[in-house]
Amino acid sequence: MTKRWSSKRLRILQIALGAAAALCLCGNIGISRITGLQQQPNPPATNCGPPHYCASTDQKIVPYPATPLELPSAGSSAVDPAFGSRVLRVTDASLAPRGGPMHTPASSEQNAWNSSTTAFYVGDDGGGYWVYSFDPGALRAEPSGARLTSWRGEPEFSYSQPNVLYGVDGRSSKLQEYDIATHKFTAIDDPSKCARLEPDDHGSDVSVSADDNRFMAVFGPEQDRNTLVYIYDRKQGCRWYNTETGEVGGQWGLAGTITAPYRFGMHNARLSKSGDFVVITSGGGLGGSAIWEVATSKVTVCANAAMRCGGHRALGYAHLLNSADSRHPLDFVYRPLDDLEAMKHIVTPLPPQPSASDWFDYHLSWNYIDNQDTTPACFSTYRSDNPVGPGVAPTVKGPWENEIDCVETDGLASTIWRFAHTYSTARNGFWSSPRGNVSDDGRFYMFTSDWEDELGQDRNQHYRTDVFVVQLR
Repeated sequence: MTKRWSSKRLRILQIALGAAAALCLCGNIGISRITGLQQQPNPPATNCGPPHYCASTDQKIVPYPATPLELPSAGSSAVDPAFGSRVLRVTDASLAPRGGPMHTPASSEQNAWNSSTTAFYVGDDGGGYWVYSFDPGALRAEPSGARLTSWRGEPEFSYSQPNVLYGVDGRSSKLQEYDIATHKFTAIDDPSKCARLEPDDHGSDVSVSADDNRFMAVFGPEQDRNTLVYIYDRKQGCRWYNTETGEVGGQWGLAGTITAPYRFGMHNARLSKSGDFVVITSGGGLGGSAIWEVATSKVTVCANAAMRCGGHRALGYAHLLNSADSRHPLDFVYRPLDDLEAMKHIVTPLPPQPSASDWFDYHLSWNYIDNQDTTPACFSTYRSDNPVGPGVAPTVKGPWENEIDCVETDGLASTIWRFAHTYSTARNGFWSSPRGNVSDDGRFYMFTSDWEDELGQDRNQHYRTDVFVVQLR
C-alpha cells in the first residue's frame, strides 16, 4: 500500500470515477452494471440521497474482490467495485503521530461531524483528536492542524453550530466548548459546584441535545465503575443521578431517591436528541440498560432477557434503536423511550437465522435524524472470524456482512441500503472494528478499517488502522 500509482493506473482511476458518476445518474441500471446484482426499485436518480438512497437494496451475498480496493495514501479515492460508492482515504501513517493507527470514535453514537458536513474529527493512539476540514463536493479532507489533547473521553460536535465542538476537560472536569475556527476553549459549566466529585473522578461520554441546550457527561474513576450521570441545562442549571446510591438531585426537576432498587456502575451513557432521556449501559449486574427520564426520578430497566436490549444501539429524539438479538443480528427493534415494551421490528422479512458460528456484530449511528425519528440509521458490520494477513479478504456468508449500510426507520418499508465493503478484518484489537459515524445530513459515513492488513504496521508491529469516508447515495 506504500507504492505510488503510475500514470496509467491514475488514468484508470479517473475513468472509473467518471463512470461511477455516470452510472449513478442511470439509477438502478447503472449500479447493476457495477455490482452484477439485480436491484429492487429505487427512487429516480435525481433523488439519490437521504432519506431515499439509490444504493442496492437486495439480500444477495456479495463477496469481496480478490484484492482490496487500492487507496495508496491519504487523499486518494476510488469506487467500491461491488457497490459503486466512492470511498476516500482520510489518514495514513505520514499523518499519524509516530506512524501509529488512526481511528473514528470508540462509539458510533458520538456526533463526530459538524452540522454543515464541512469538518469532522478523528482520534490517534496517543489520546489526541484531530479536526479535519472536509469538502463534500470534491470528497476531500485535510487536517486543520489542531490536535486536541486536554479532553478526557471523546468530544461531540454541536448539531446546530458548525464551528463548535464539546468536551470535558481532563484536569478540571469542566464542560467546555472549542471553536474550530478560532481554536479557543470556553468553559460552559463546572460540575464540581453542583455534584460531589471524588479526587479520582473524571468526565467522559459527553453528549448534547439537538438544540444545544442540554449536556450530559458521565463521572467516576473508570469505565464500568463510573456512578454519576451529570446534566447541565443552559436555562435551568445542573442536575444529576447517582447510579450507586439511587439519589437524584440538582437545581431543577424532581429530587430524591429512585423507587426502583437499581444500583450499578456504568459502562457508558448517552443523552437523547430531545435531551429528555439518558440511556445507561450498566457495567455488570444489571443485565441491560437503564433509562432515566431526566426531569423526574423515574428509572426503567430494559433488561436483555425481558425486553431485548442487547447489542449496540442508537438514540433518536425519543426512540431507541437496537437489535433484538433473537432471530438475526440485524433484527432491529424501534421503541419509544417512555414505553420500552412497545417494540416494532423494522426489517421484515429477514433471511434465515445464521448459525452460532455465522453470527456477526454491528455498530449503529443515527446522527442524521429528524425530530420524528424517521430518517435512516447507518451502520457497519463485522465478523469475529475474519481471516488475518495482508490482502486476505474478509468472510462473507450472507447479506450485509462486513459492509456499510443504512436502514429505513419510518415504518413505510423494511429497506436496507448497501453502500460499500469495510475491508476490515476487525481482528487487530477493538480499534480495528469498523465503527462508523454518519454525517448530520446523511450523505457520508466515516469509518475505521485495517484494510485487510494492507496499511503497514506500527512501532509495536501491529497492523495499523486508518479512517475512511464513503459517500452515501
